[in-house]
Amino acid sequence: MKLAGRISQVKPSLTLAIAAKAKAMKADGIDVCSFSAGEPDFDTPAHIKAAAAKALDEGKTKYGPAAGEPKLREAIAHKLKSNNGLDYQAENVIVTNGGKHSLFNLMLALIEPGDEVIIPAPYWLSYPEMVTLAGGKAVIVPTDASTGYKITPERLRQVITPKTKLFILNSPSNPTGMVYSPEAIKAIAQVIVDADILVVSDEIYEKILYDGATHVSIGSLGSEIFQRTIISNGFAKAYSMTGWRVGYLAGPADLIKATISIQSHSTSNVCTFAQYGAIAALESSQDCVEEMRQAFAKRRQVMLARLNAISGLSCAKPDGAFYMFPDISQTGLKSMDFCNALLEEHQVAVIPGIAFAADNNIRLSYATDMATIEKGLDRLEKFVQSRL
Repeated sequence: MKLAGRISQVKPSLTLAIAAKAKAMKADGIDVCSFSAGEPDFDTPAHIKAAAAKALDEGKTKYGPAAGEPKLREAIAHKLKSNNGLDYQAENVIVTNGGKHSLFNLMLALIEPGDEVIIPAPYWLSYPEMVTLAGGKAVIVPTDASTGYKITPERLRQVITPKTKLFILNSPSNPTGMVYSPEAIKAIAQVIVDADILVVSDEIYEKILYDGATHVSIGSLGSEIFQRTIISNGFAKAYSMTGWRVGYLAGPADLIKATISIQSHSTSNVCTFAQYGAIAALESSQDCVEEMRQAFAKRRQVMLARLNAISGLSCAKPDGAFYMFPDISQTGLKSMDFCNALLEEHQVAVIPGIAFAADNNIRLSYATDMATIEKGLDRLEKFVQSRL
């Protein structure tokens, strides 16, 4: 069978591959400490599950509008206006099958062959693959610890060309956990306005912040940047709703209308009763979000201290999300060899940095219990010592 040429251009997900290998080892009875999944280990809050169950009982199990349930679109628009300073109406919002799907819809609706999309690295591994599938060119801009793994306004200005259509901003970041300061966001916004390009702000981790870090939605900084801003977000990380597959895209009405057309011919509506759980997530108390954030904060302190105490590793302090991104270069191993050996020899699953265009790093998720963190880091320390 001859497959479409676009398939050969897309790389498989290394995060899913490592997670699958770890799960297979666990199924064989092997004691594996996994730091691979970007998924909160908490159950979905009870009031969100209850809202979905109520929707089921009320027969909300049929097809719905491709753009999403009207009440949810209105609730998202209200959230964006009240929490993020973004003056959107329901018509500016589409509900998607997770945050990833919102970005995929965007690329199909916006990117044409030859269009360039600027992506700072380290990046979430699906960004460039989506650009490629849409026929565009991903322009990867490396960053390192010296800039906090963040692109500077000056560097962004340098890589913009007449073919640049879109810049991808992810703060807090996956995989680094780094957060752009309000001043940095403002400076980047000015570059975008001056160049008259678009920006999509992936804000899926916006509620998971530490040490006084603040999240600023770039479109809130003025009318000119607002007109050029698209927001991607969802319910997976903040509300521990990863399997519910409810996300959203917000932006100019004509763009959202285009994504609705695409979605109507691909997935149609998002699971109807799941959307009622999302409504409850937005409209009910946010105490559950804070409880999870506080638990992440404690784990972060422990993992950061432990990692930096291991001779041969160094790790910058993340200000958001639930990831560590230590530098492994002193071990002499590149990330894939490091991760495979660590899993096979000491049964610890982490993600190779090469998946995020950073082969001297690995990613660890601390969205797991403290006992696993302590045991897994003991094993990691022994592994690193054996390589020095």
